[in-house]
Amino acid sequence: MSSKLKEFTERINQYIDEIELVRQPEELYLPVQYCLSNGGKRVRPLMALLGCDMFDGNIEEVIGPAAGMEIFHNFTLMHDDIMDEAPLRRGKPSVYKKWNSNTAILSGDVMFAMAIEHIAKSPSSHLKTILDLFNKTVIEVCEGQQYDMNFETLDKVSEEAYINMIRLKTAVLPAACLKAGAIIAGASEKESSLLYEFGENVGIAFQIMDDWLDIFGDEETFGKKTGGDIVANKKTWLYIKAFEMANENQLRDLRNAFTNRIFNPEEKISMVKNVYLQLGLEKSAIEKMEEYNKKAIKLLDEIKLPDKKKKPLRELSHNLLHRKI
Repeated sequence: MSSKLKEFTERINQYIDEIELVRQPEELYLPVQYCLSNGGKRVRPLMALLGCDMFDGNIEEVIGPAAGMEIFHNFTLMHDDIMDEAPLRRGKPSVYKKWNSNTAILSGDVMFAMAIEHIAKSPSSHLKTILDLFNKTVIEVCEGQQYDMNFETLDKVSEEAYINMIRLKTAVLPAACLKAGAIIAGASEKESSLLYEFGENVGIAFQIMDDWLDIFGDEETFGKKTGGDIVANKKTWLYIKAFEMANENQLRDLRNAFTNRIFNPEEKISMVKNVYLQLGLEKSAIEKMEEYNKKAIKLLDEIKLPDKKKKPLRELSHNLLHRKI
């Protein structure tokens, strides 16, 4: 990690560590503290700081809204784990497992309010623009989550529909972080929009990599059980391509697995993973991720700034998309 990435990450951690997270009643706030201290690379707020720094802005002006975006992200994870019935988050029990669903719902609601509190610390001259951007992002993230839930009950989902879902659910938040940083630094509408589109494409690439890691990643390093998407009948990129490419025997195995005719989760995961390997999807998913990464880099190249200004963001995106775990 370069000195700038390290410096900005430390500044974000310091800001969040200084927030008074535990108040009365403790039962409400302890899960918030647990969630925000449970690891995580804090990439999204780092993107906000990098977006600001690219245009020579004052990162102290963006640190509050950056932290707000991170709190919002963790709120979504807390509620997602309830909906997905995910027992682990970053290698530790998820909040609803450690406490219960009611606690996770209510503590998540508090986190949403806290997110707005810190986003409202944006400079007054940009406050409405940043709040509008945040509200648009929140709505789109919810739309993406609903599409994801809808897909679980559909027999077939197109690749186009899937890409749009992950754009909404995953990609618009890092994109908004980058744009918020650029706006606060005084970047033009064209420049901040190019940075937003860069973030969208990096986010899509990141999610395709995440799909890959759920099947082929190392469980201990990944921080959650592999095969969770298969068990939950998630329509991932690998799932969609498998149904497009499979022969008759492979289709039979996929249908048996995803219509819950296979009751043992480990057997289900093994059967689907075997089909994915037969179809070469382990390699194809990486190629698709690289396709979106190239789109992102092309958009970054269009921003008329010296390459040294873009270098930390290039490094961050490379680190995100080439995780060898």
